Amino acid sequence: MPQRTGSANLPLHGGHVPKWLSTRMASLGRVIAEAIVHEYGRDEFLRRLAHPFWFQSFGAVMGMDWHSSGITTSVVGALKRGLAPIQHELGIYVCGGKGAQSRRTPQELMGLGDSTGVDAAPLVRSSRLVAKIDSAAVQDGFDLYLHAFFATLEGHWCVVQQGMNDKLGEARRYHWQSEGLAGFFDSPHAAIEGCNVGAIVNLADARAARNRAAGLELARRGPDQTISILKRLRHSGNLALSLFPETETLAQPLPHLQLPHHHEVRASDVMLRRLHGTLAAAADVGPKDFAELLLTPGVGARTVEALAFVAEVVHGAPSRFSDPARFSLAHGGKDGHPFPVPIKVLDETIRLLKSAVGRAKLGSTEALAAIRRLDIQARALESKAAGPSFEAFVAAERRKAPSLGGRTV
Repeated sequence: MPQRTGSANLPLHGGHVPKWLSTRMASLGRVIAEAIVHEYGRDEFLRRLAHPFWFQSFGAVMGMDWHSSGITTSVVGALKRGLAPIQHELGIYVCGGKGAQSRRTPQELMGLGDSTGVDAAPLVRSSRLVAKIDSAAVQDGFDLYLHAFFATLEGHWCVVQQGMNDKLGEARRYHWQSEGLAGFFDSPHAAIEGCNVGAIVNLADARAARNRAAGLELARRGPDQTISILKRLRHSGNLALSLFPETETLAQPLPHLQLPHHHEVRASDVMLRRLHGTLAAAADVGPKDFAELLLTPGVGARTVEALAFVAEVVHGAPSRFSDPARFSLAHGGKDGHPFPVPIKVLDETIRLLKSAVGRAKLGSTEALAAIRRLDIQARALESKAAGPSFEAFVAAERRKAPSLGGRTV
């Protein structure tokens, strides 16, 4: 059953994703999804998408701006394009999107039902309810403009949707998945996160059952009683009437990602010990494994470093993504933060990962195992590995950018 799994507050950021990056994001997103499904199954991929920190890291490792609101639109679009040719084979379907695309979600889900035999009616109802809960039942100052629905052949699902608040200059992303609580109106939100900008109406809370029932009854009786009650409340002078008079201990707050408004990646945004572990793993383990197992002589150390970041996105535990900015150090960012996207490295990452997944489909898992070892080695080394300062690492990448085909918008 459904529950909210977390949220993220992101600075609003304009601009567009150029074709040279969007096509590569679709390719890399597709092959990462294939690797996760092959290693851990479809439900695990939904769980990853439903985690706000992993989702942000996923977008950053693909070369998108590491912190802006646009990462949500770009990741959803990349997955929708990238998975479309293999959706029946993979058993994962992406519906909806931004603006007008979000309103086509019910029709796309019904089409999914017609083509696969999945009962689409519950999926359509879930899509509509999740959108209504975060736009109407919960009024927190953010207007929804993006709704993406990820479904599997088993009928399991995940929703990623986003709203914006122009006054705050922020977007808020909401994550849901179909496992967890008993229902949509049984406190699916463990907490409402964000800056306190006034009263928040939350009619999805379990304690709001009487309020929902009263609202339905008032709607049935017509406007006269409603107007009479509003007049009495106005004359009472009480501007802080409690919606939920009962006292109840709230559950542990859900994961909430609060990203800063500064666009550049700073040392304070990255856990340096994890960066050093990743670099050390690539240097100590990567080249030997990849020359032997992927049969690609001449793979550069820089490509193996990028693959080490990708390996963590595929295999890392949720606690590993508390600093999503770190994953922008794999392939840079389209606006040149922390450095221009090194096209040659990004293309080589995609090629090697495609090769590993392709071989795994044929029963040869050595290549994917080599990628997994990069993640294991990084965790083992991070407590003792030394390396360059953050500033020195970024400066070196900027110097190398021209030779690696570095590009920005």
